[in-house]
Amino acid sequence: MATKPVEPMLDHGFFGPGSVTWKVWGHVTAAVTGLQRSVVVEELDPALIAAVDKTGANYARPRTRYDRTVRYFAMVAFADSRKVSQAADVLVKVHAKAIGVEPVSGNHYDANDPHSQLWILLTGWHSVLKAYELYGGGRLTPAEENRYWEECAIAAEFQTCDPADVPRTRDGVREYFERMRPRLAVSEAARRMMDHLLTAKVVLPPAPRVLAPALWIVNWFLRAGTIATMPRWMRKLSGFTQPRIVDLLVRPVLRLGYGVVDRNPRLKLAVARLLAPSAVPVVAPYVLGVPPLSEEVLTPAEARRRYGYDRPADAHRDIRAKQHQRVFGAGQAPSEDGLLESQAVLGSLS
Repeated sequence: MATKPVEPMLDHGFFGPGSVTWKVWGHVTAAVTGLQRSVVVEELDPALIAAVDKTGANYARPRTRYDRTVRYFAMVAFADSRKVSQAADVLVKVHAKAIGVEPVSGNHYDANDPHSQLWILLTGWHSVLKAYELYGGGRLTPAEENRYWEECAIAAEFQTCDPADVPRTRDGVREYFERMRPRLAVSEAARRMMDHLLTAKVVLPPAPRVLAPALWIVNWFLRAGTIATMPRWMRKLSGFTQPRIVDLLVRPVLRLGYGVVDRNPRLKLAVARLLAPSAVPVVAPYVLGVPPLSEEVLTPAEARRRYGYDRPADAHRDIRAKQHQRVFGAGQAPSEDGLLESQAVLGSLS
C-alpha cells in the first residue's frame, strides 16, 4: 500500500527550527507520558472536572478525546500559522459549550474562563517538560528553560488566557502551582476520571486477547511512569500511592523505550499513527524534515492581521453570550454550535 505523501506546511508557524518548543514537544515523550500526565493533573481543578464529567466523552470516546487533544497541542507547536490560527478560533466555539454549574461548590464554570485556560496551558507545557526531563533528553539548561516558558507565553495567545500571566522561569511555574494548591480538590468524579485516564485503553486501540498480557505490562509502565512525574503533595491529594522504588525502576525502562522510538523517524510516526492518527499530518513534516513553503516564523499578532481572526479572548462573544443565557438564564442544555465545525480542524468526534 502506497504511503500518502507528506504535505508541507505553509510556514514554520510560531516557533520553528532552533526553538526549545520543537526540541521538547518534538520528543516522543510529549505525546505519551507528557500529555497523559497533563490530562490527569487537569482533573484536580473542580471547574474543569465538572465540565469534562458532564459530557461523558472521556468515558464514551476516550481515544477520540485523546486524539483531538494531541492534535491540538501538536498544531500549536508544529503547524503553520494559518492552521494554528484557525484551530484557536474554532476551539473558542467548542469551549463555549462547556459551561454549567459545578456540583460541589455550586459555582458556575466556563471552559473559556481565562483562569481555567491558564491552568490547562500550564499543566500541558509543564507536564510535557517534566516527561522530557525524566524520560527524554534530560534537563534543559537554565537559558533553555527560560526560553521554553517565553515560548509558552506565545502559545497562550491561542487561548483565552493572558500571556502576561504565564510564568517565565521554573521558580515562577512552581509558585503558580503553589498558589493553585488551595483551589484544587479531588471529588469522587475526579478520582474516577484520573484513574480512567491512567489506563492504556485511553491511548491504545483495541487489540486481540492474546496481546492482553503485553498490554497489561505496557499499561503498568505508562501508569507508573506518569505517576512518577507527579510531586508527592499532588499524589497524596489524588490518592495515588506508589513506592519510591517504583519511581526509580520505571525511569531506565521508559528512557530506553522512548529513546529507541525517538531516534527512528518512521517508527516515531508509526507510534503517532497508533496513538493519535489525526496528529500525524501535523507532526510528519517536522519528524521527516519536510521544509515548509515559506521559512517564515510569525508572531500571533502578525497572524491575526494576516488571516483576520480575533484574539481568542475576544472571539465569538455573541456565541458565548447566547450560551450563558441559554444555560444560566433559561436553564437549558448548551447548544452544539462549534462542535461540527471543529471536526475538520481538530479531528473527528466519532
